[in-house]
Amino acid sequence: MKILQSRSFERKVKKFTKRQKKKLDEEIRKIVDNPSIGSEKKGDLRGIFVHKFKIQTLQYLLAYRFLGENLELIMIGPHENYYRDLKSYLRSG
Repeated sequence: MKILQSRSFERKVKKFTKRQKKKLDEEIRKIVDNPSIGSEKKGDLRGIFVHKFKIQTLQYLLAYRFLGENLELIMIGPHENYYRDLKSYLRSG
């Protein structure tokens, strides 16, 4: 399985510390091992899965979807305005 990253995802991860990136890598590995770990969204976001996890005390949401055999990491961020931003990103993309 090939893992693809959106531009939005890459920009956010670039600002992470080494410790945060290590935790993110562990969570991505969990998704690859068990793709149904996240919850599938409904309505506008059908086909998008969101996996919730904590880095230190902050809860992050990681949106991903499957494109054939590939896993696309779409967006990561804290809960505040997350779904609004995700919808606008998907409309523009």
